[in-house]
Amino acid sequence: MKLAGYTWMLLFLCLWGLLTCGEANQAETLRSFLKSRLSRKPAAAHSLAWFHNKTGYSPNYVQPQDGSMEADKIGALPGQPNAVDFDHYAGYVTVDSQAGRALFYYFAESPENSSTNPLVLWLNGGPGCSSLTGAMTELGPFRVNSDGKTLFRNIYAWNNVANVIFLESPAGVGFSYSNTSSDYDRTGDKSTAEDAYTFLVNWLERFPQYKTRDFYITGESYAGHYVPQLAYTILLNNKNSNQTAINLKGIAVGNGLIEDITFYLGRFDFLWTHALNSDETNKGIHTYCHYFNGKDPKQCDDFQNRAYDEAGDIDGYNIYAPLCQEYSVSNKGSQGSVNSFDPCSGAYMISYLNRPEVQTALHAKLSEWHQCRQFI
Repeated sequence: MKLAGYTWMLLFLCLWGLLTCGEANQAETLRSFLKSRLSRKPAAAHSLAWFHNKTGYSPNYVQPQDGSMEADKIGALPGQPNAVDFDHYAGYVTVDSQAGRALFYYFAESPENSSTNPLVLWLNGGPGCSSLTGAMTELGPFRVNSDGKTLFRNIYAWNNVANVIFLESPAGVGFSYSNTSSDYDRTGDKSTAEDAYTFLVNWLERFPQYKTRDFYITGESYAGHYVPQLAYTILLNNKNSNQTAINLKGIAVGNGLIEDITFYLGRFDFLWTHALNSDETNKGIHTYCHYFNGKDPKQCDDFQNRAYDEAGDIDGYNIYAPLCQEYSVSNKGSQGSVNSFDPCSGAYMISYLNRPEVQTALHAKLSEWHQCRQFI
């Protein structure tokens, strides 16, 4: 049976205005990553063939999970609003016991019909940006107020209609970690997909009531790689009768990176067609950048830098949006609203997740939390 016979794949390519200020670091991380990759060699067409060169999982890659679900249940997050009507969980799932590699997750069940609503996995991009960005500034049940200490309800949260897992992946991102530091130097798309698959199999042992539930994988930005590659890994492993079968029904990607050249062509042509770049700069990029069949990396780099200088300090996802200026946490704070745009919402999230009492409530290791980790 062909791949299409196993699942229905749905791809949503969203507009620049999809994301909020919380993704500023994500945008910069992606830009830096692709710039470094494209400066080294011409981009090649992506293929899933390398997934077939699998070494296999160790016999003990599924770990005992007895009691872990109850231990991961969150009593209350600091500053959460009253009358929270759903269960939520957070903690670590070990994906490699020998290396000491574990991935952190936050899981929000539905207030209603949680026993029948589908299971959804959300992945942010980067590569190397935390999916708690999605949880705290986009589709999660809570947003952070301007005091960096309290939360307000997101009435448009996805857990209203689905049970949603937010996974920090790969190891080294957010609260996820490895006790083997060399793991951070070996990170790539294949290992990220394999670790996410191992996470899911173990997570389903921890939450066995979801084993047969309809399952969807969603994400944005560099998750244009993460989402389909994880889906493919699931489909390959579902063929093995001795593996846990994951009931994958579909995928969705918003504002996704699919292919390097298209990303760069679209990015610079967008700036040019919105009068943020000169004709000379746009022509220089098309002439000298090797991923457009040019031959001068130095000139290419100069014209790319000129393009960003000409565009100025803007939100790359929404050129008409205000920027967060001179942000500082307010002790008084103001009650936020999902119906108004706050360019500092990402900063509020960072302040909140770095509070020790918040990390304790999330069952996370006490550490300095960063929105993105550079994997270049």
